[in-house]
Amino acid sequence: MSTSLSDTPGYAQELRRGVGTFSSFAAGFSFVSILTTVFQLFGLGFGLGGASFFWAWPLVFAGQLLVALCFAELAARWPVSGAIFQWSGRLAGTTAGWFAGWVMVIGQILTVAAAAIAIQVVLPSIWSGFQIVGGAGADSAVSSPTGAQNAVLLGVILLVITTIVNIAGIRHMAAATSVGVTIEIVAVIALVFALFVLPERGPGVVFTHEGWAGDGSYLPAFLASALMAAYVMVGFDSAGELAEETHSPRRTTPRTILHALIASAIGGALLIIGALMAAPSLTDGNLATGGLSWVLTERLGGVLGRLFLCCVAVAVFACTLAIQTAGARMIYSMARDKAFPFHRQLSKVSPRTGTPVGASIVVGVGAAIALVVNIGQSAIFTALSSLCIAMLYLAYLGVTLPMLILRFRKTWPRGVDEQGKPLFSLGRWGIPLNALAVVYQIGMAVNLLWPRPEIYDLTGETWWLRWSALLVVALSLAAGAGYLLFKHRVHGRIELRHVPHSAQEA
Repeated sequence: MSTSLSDTPGYAQELRRGVGTFSSFAAGFSFVSILTTVFQLFGLGFGLGGASFFWAWPLVFAGQLLVALCFAELAARWPVSGAIFQWSGRLAGTTAGWFAGWVMVIGQILTVAAAAIAIQVVLPSIWSGFQIVGGAGADSAVSSPTGAQNAVLLGVILLVITTIVNIAGIRHMAAATSVGVTIEIVAVIALVFALFVLPERGPGVVFTHEGWAGDGSYLPAFLASALMAAYVMVGFDSAGELAEETHSPRRTTPRTILHALIASAIGGALLIIGALMAAPSLTDGNLATGGLSWVLTERLGGVLGRLFLCCVAVAVFACTLAIQTAGARMIYSMARDKAFPFHRQLSKVSPRTGTPVGASIVVGVGAAIALVVNIGQSAIFTALSSLCIAMLYLAYLGVTLPMLILRFRKTWPRGVDEQGKPLFSLGRWGIPLNALAVVYQIGMAVNLLWPRPEIYDLTGETWWLRWSALLVVALSLAAGAGYLLFKHRVHGRIELRHVPHSAQEA
């Protein structure tokens, strides 16, 4: 007999199923959002590593594909909101699952903030009037004081808009995300074509260090530049966050997780190569400071370049919206299991819109606070980007590591999807691919948290900024441990409700 959440003694179906296959793909693709993130961090990656920073892209893609394959298996077996919390809790126990979910929530809130300030990279390049702080003639670079302050202002305005859309209903969110992704895909294809037909140099430029201003060993610079690729290729799991709102999730979600990552990787690689080929110069400093926005306006002219930048602005909106949606579903899922502070309020679903309104507001307000408290910090752009992705990597590791341990015990659940076909599985390749995913995640998490002054402290004179990533992670874990102890004493241990492994429960 076919089962859904509402047919089992576990979770009642409160969220409305209004997400189809394309909308599920759009959720993952818009979280990755190559137009947003490549535009946001291209200048940083190039500035740190020169043209050959490109090779961090396929390296990160290979590692994240391993993670996505693991997640695809889990999405088919446990299609519930709060994917990271739910998967980790069912693989390693509720304590481990709670920490994975807690770290993921903090990482998602910071990622929403980092995505929102990407609007600063775009809007002032479209029209100087968007540079409100300091006026139209002020420096709009996010590494400058006026640029950083304006980024916070525009970011908070964007967060107000995405919060309103989020609480309006899943159909509104899905429609907005789908439209945004459609525009983004068309824009990426057109932009790649435009860049490739206006080359200043050949694709062989990626085999050079042109544009790198450092000396000595290139490895440290390459590892630092990998932040750009690491920041872009996360969030493909957000399709899993919408599983309870997706039609036929056991069949749909594994595919959309993988398709979102693969499509983003191909489009992003072509975009990076095209920009390196078409940039007027790789050595005059403009590419590192102006990034892709500079390439577009210089090579495509003011009108066409600004038209493409408008598409990027739409992508930034869709990206911020998708990340906020994923974070809200994570909070809702944990609150539903009484595993989150103020769980009674945050587990409520609006009977009118069918969305967790309180959880959506918490993510929006939390992201706005993360921006406002950093309004005077010019390193907010790079520091938030690296920190939020490091948090997501740690949360992902809280899933793939216990998953690997479970594989060695040979107790991996099997089942069928809504059409009666076997669930997505890695089969005999499960252990080696899972093990490689864990090794990759540990290495990249260390790389992202490394206290580099060029990422966390642009002045090079403030020790606590340089070590801020590790300090934030430590404080987050300490605060989480304190709440969990309180929760166990007052409300007892967390208990996850039953979710069948198969569309046909034996």
